[in-house]
Amino acid sequence: MRPSGTSTRRRFVAAVGALGSFALAGCSESGDPGTETPTPSPQDVTPVDAEYDLSVDHDIEQWERYDPDWEPPTDAPTDVSFEVEPVVENLEVPWDLEFAANGELFVSERIGRISRYEAGELEGVTEPADVIDHASAIDHGEEGGWWAGGSEGGLLGIALHPNYPDVPVLYALYTYEAEPPDPEDDDDGVYYNRLVYFDVEDDGHEETVVIDEIPGHRIIHNGARLVFGPRNYLWVTTGDANRPELTQEPASLAGKVLRMEPDGTAPDENPGFEDPRVFSIGHRNPQTISFLPDGTPVIAEHGDAARDEIHALEAGANHGWPDAEDEESYADTEFDRPLVNTGPNETWAPSGGVFYTGEEVPAMRNRLLVGGLISERLNVVSVYPDNAPDIGGTRYDGDWMHPEYEAVAHHVFERELGRIRHVEQGPNGELYAVTSNRDGRASDEFPAEGDDRLVRIAQS
Repeated sequence: MRPSGTSTRRRFVAAVGALGSFALAGCSESGDPGTETPTPSPQDVTPVDAEYDLSVDHDIEQWERYDPDWEPPTDAPTDVSFEVEPVVENLEVPWDLEFAANGELFVSERIGRISRYEAGELEGVTEPADVIDHASAIDHGEEGGWWAGGSEGGLLGIALHPNYPDVPVLYALYTYEAEPPDPEDDDDGVYYNRLVYFDVEDDGHEETVVIDEIPGHRIIHNGARLVFGPRNYLWVTTGDANRPELTQEPASLAGKVLRMEPDGTAPDENPGFEDPRVFSIGHRNPQTISFLPDGTPVIAEHGDAARDEIHALEAGANHGWPDAEDEESYADTEFDRPLVNTGPNETWAPSGGVFYTGEEVPAMRNRLLVGGLISERLNVVSVYPDNAPDIGGTRYDGDWMHPEYEAVAHHVFERELGRIRHVEQGPNGELYAVTSNRDGRASDEFPAEGDDRLVRIAQS
């Protein structure tokens, strides 16, 4: 049950009391619920009626992580040891983390709540009324119930406006029920995802809709990662909503990566799909989007029966789903090729991640860090614009893969933290992860006491 009121302060267990100075549902997991979500017509792309000036500049050189001459690592991340420090415990299926430059931390929980961490407490920001109400969290010692517990839908990605706190706007994406199920007709109902923003100075009670009726699903493939990129565009990943054919329809927002101005309109330099907010198509269920230091966007997405992928995005690219998912099906096509494809025998179930550029964890610097759900580990991917050095790990350099990059993958924390839902870099270069062990899909030893938790990762 959700607590009442958005201003309620909730105590939590803190291992050092504060975050310093600011100082962890995989699509590889089987199931075909079969909900049929109608395909909406393209939305009218008009700017939202905003109280604040949402406009931003697009100068990449102002991005604090910009480094066009960045150097990939030359050693393995597993050459050192790491430790984790619990920061927040007893969260309820957290999904996303968003740090402000001033040190504030916002956390979304899939049950339908956004909170702000400050001064050793979590303060409720908002609980959108339309979030599906069947997302729930199990406790330590309880048996799972993922399919009945909301599975992948709910309150998902969040992102702060680049000019926060002067523009006190927090964007969020959530799943809602448009038509209830009809058991007599064996109908699972109709679900959509909605992109909105909240004024966090107004207790977050009022939401402004940026995009409505993004194809969604009660159980699987909602995508839903939000991030403001190096040029201050808002990027949104969407899943195929269990309707793979929609990913190849340029007018549909299913199975896409979107790039927008903060007011919801499309930049002039977008590639010009039928829906102008679309940046790339042919995605199954991308839940990581981050950026190399030169500004190149990269995503990780869930494959079908393993075959998880990492892609470098290009404007207008088609990434192939549902037609291409391995070497054989990519052959003789123009589909954009992956940097990583785990193949039919290895499942990461990649969720949220970040290309880490901080100094606090040197062994992770300049690597893509991706949370693993069914793999219950942190996947560490080193990306090379040229030939990758011999640093152990699993090498991805097949002739059929991306022609300009090679990648090497390692992993750490296997079965130590459980399902890692998201990994994020703090404003001072710290590294954080949040788990998702109370969603009913963790292995037998989870949820442990204190789950779900936010932890800080440090190098020993």
